[in-house]
Amino acid sequence: MTEATGAPDDTDRPTAEETNPHARTVRRLAAAMLRAAVLPGALAVLLCTVVAAFLTGVPGLLGGLIGGAVAFGSSLLTLWLMRSTADFHPMFVMVAALGGYIGKMVALFVVVTLLRGLDFVHVESVALTILVTVLVWTAAEVRGFRKTRTPTIAVADRS
Repeated sequence: MTEATGAPDDTDRPTAEETNPHARTVRRLAAAMLRAAVLPGALAVLLCTVVAAFLTGVPGLLGGLIGGAVAFGSSLLTLWLMRSTADFHPMFVMVAALGGYIGKMVALFVVVTLLRGLDFVHVESVALTILVTVLVWTAAEVRGFRKTRTPTIAVADRS
C-alpha cells in the first residue's frame, strides 16, 4: 500500500518466482547448465571445424562452421524453452522438453538433408560436427545439472 493514496502497489503482490518455487529452480538449473555447456560446446565446434578443414579443405571448414552454428543454436533453443516454460506445471515442462528435443532432432535432420545437394559444403563434416557438439553440450549440461545439487524427487502431497 502506498502511504499517500492507500492504494495497493506492485510491491505488495508476490512475484511469480515467489509463488512458484519450481520456476525458480528450473531457471537456476537452466543458468547452471548454460554456464557449464558453452565452453565445452565451443571447443567441440572448434576442434571439429579444424579437423574437417584439415581433412577436406574449405568445404570441411564451411561444413564445420555450419554444423557448429546449427548445433549451438539448437542447444541454446532447448535452454530457452526450459526457461520459458518454467512457470507452467512440472509435467507440462517435461512435455515441452520432450517436444523440443524431438523438434530439434527433426530440424537437424532437415538441415543435413537440405545441404546434401551443395558442392561447396562437406555434408559429413556438418553432420559429424552437429553430432559431436550436441553430445558434448548434453554431457556438459548433465554435469552442470549435477553440480547444482538440486533434489529431483517429487514428494507426494498428503492433503
